[in-house]
Amino acid sequence: MTKETVKDTIDQLPDKFELEELIDRLIYIEKIEEGFAAAERGESKTHEEVKALVRSRRK
Repeated sequence: MTKETVKDTIDQLPDKFELEELIDRLIYIEKIEEGFAAAERGESKTHEEVKALVRSRRK
């Protein structure tokens, strides 16, 4: 995460906000960035692979 991302996130919040809201948004952004990075490394699963995984765990 970059300072710019943090600044942009803060700028999107109202003038008064709970610190927890900022933290939640930053964690959300971080998880999305991690997902994109994993996909770029080829560590993601296809839709069909995920469906198969879900089916196998239901049994």
